Amino acid sequence: MDNCFFAEIVPGTGIRRKGLTKLVAANYTTCRTGRGERLMGMEKERKLSASLEDYLEAIYNLSRQSQVARSKDIAELLGVSRSSVTGALRLLKDRGMIRYEPYDHATLTKAGRTAARDVVTRHDILKSFFIDVLGLPVEVAQQAACRTEHTLGPHVIARFLAFIEFVGSAGKDGHPLADEFQDFCARRAGGKGTT
Repeated sequence: MDNCFFAEIVPGTGIRRKGLTKLVAANYTTCRTGRGERLMGMEKERKLSASLEDYLEAIYNLSRQSQVARSKDIAELLGVSRSSVTGALRLLKDRGMIRYEPYDHATLTKAGRTAARDVVTRHDILKSFFIDVLGLPVEVAQQAACRTEHTLGPHVIARFLAFIEFVGSAGKDGHPLADEFQDFCARRAGGKGTT
């Protein structure tokens, strides 16, 4: 039987391990077998551009706050023009990702919500890696996660998740490996700025 786990990612607070059964959380579950690791869920190739993924992520995040996303709010959040938002919303509607009519708000369809959760999960995993493992400042980690979340495939993201869990465990001396790495970086930098 496969030994599967998923992790709840809360960037900046470390990682918490959840059960050892075949679970799928936010589409990323790493399964360990005698033959190595494989990723459960999100095995299909992503078919949206990075830009459209950003719009989905924005709609998802805005919807969590107020149930709907207005084009004005999307434009403000992404720092783009309202006409750019309108074009993206039309494309997302054509792809069945959102419900949208001109001059109205946008809501995610089931497929859109699934795709948006995937983007958010990739973002959170990467941001957690940059903060909790590499010890980067939150602002730097946020920007790096935004730039890389669209380019890494599900198997790479699964490895990041596994690595975060690994370095969150205690090393030979009983200290978390992530803390040891951050101390190493600080010693290496010798006080020459941020790590």
